[in-house]
Amino acid sequence: MDYADLPISRNKAKTIKEKMARLKIRESDFKEHFLRAGGRGGQKLNKTSSCVYLKHLPTGIEVKCQQERSQALNRFFARRILIEKIETLVLKEKSEKNKQIEKIRRQKRKRSKRAKEKILKAKHLHSEKKQFRREKPQIEQL
Repeated sequence: MDYADLPISRNKAKTIKEKMARLKIRESDFKEHFLRAGGRGGQKLNKTSSCVYLKHLPTGIEVKCQQERSQALNRFFARRILIEKIETLVLKEKSEKNKQIEKIRRQKRKRSKRAKEKILKAKHLHSEKKQFRREKPQIEQL
């Protein structure tokens, strides 16, 4: 798709192209249909197919966009939304992997001196409580 045809700035077109390149998304991965939009907008909406349906075939993510009355703008918005969804999907996988690595790192890390002292103090307090339970004074019978 040629982004020069769309009524958007060059910067916006450039950022979309860069994101697509970074995520390894090609235009041929998209399946695009134009539908009649619904809702408010009057005769202009009812007569033209300004709603854009966009599907990313490799992931199966679908987007339907009818934000604007213009089909060209809706094509841009649909692509932007779809790229954001794919990006969150990719980042989610990476973040879960990073969480697992960080969890293992925390488990292996040695405790600080202060943390060790705090745990030891808590253990001593607990043992004192138990000590008092063991030493029950015996009441002499009258």
